[in-house]
Amino acid sequence: MNGPPTLSRAHCVRCLRPQATCLCALARPTAHRTEVLVLQHPQERRQAKNSVTLLRLSLAHCEVVIGERFEPRALLALLHRPGRDTRLLYPAVPVAPAPPTPETTADARLRLVVLDATWRKSLRMLLEHPALAALPRLTLDAPAPTCYRAIRAARRADQVSTLEATVQALAMLEGPTFDAAPLLDAFGRFVAGVAARQRPQASSGQA
Repeated sequence: MNGPPTLSRAHCVRCLRPQATCLCALARPTAHRTEVLVLQHPQERRQAKNSVTLLRLSLAHCEVVIGERFEPRALLALLHRPGRDTRLLYPAVPVAPAPPTPETTADARLRLVVLDATWRKSLRMLLEHPALAALPRLTLDAPAPTCYRAIRAARRADQVSTLEATVQALAMLEGPTFDAAPLLDAFGRFVAGVAARQRPQASSGQA
């Protein structure tokens, strides 16, 4: 005899997360000029700790494309848009030296490409896609301290969440016209909520 049917958890149609952990109330609409393209590794999509959903909800010009390997022509179409200069947010690494970065004017229209993956997987994505490796890069020389380690381990001291890295990059590109504070505050509350759910529940009684 079959058991009772398994009921799937209700999901929010906007953030696509379970209703119990919906992020929509945390989203903070943030004005920005730079287009943001996030190439998200498929494993990150399933991470409850992932910061990209909150980023997508808060930035008006943010596109998220999920994949690990991309067909070359399709990737070029994603990376380059008419009238936009593209930059890849990624540090200089010996195995994939950064190409020269052309000068840009203060009013340049930019498209920022961000890889959302673990360090090892993001490096593999870079090495396996020549179109990515050929992009001029934007590097965060001294990333601001992260609150992300409260919920997710990092192998490198300079590692921050994708949301934090993108916000810092936008602040570098757009200067004082970009107000990062509300979104970073929302992210801090997101981290605190995840950390609270991860803590072992106190015992309600003793034997």
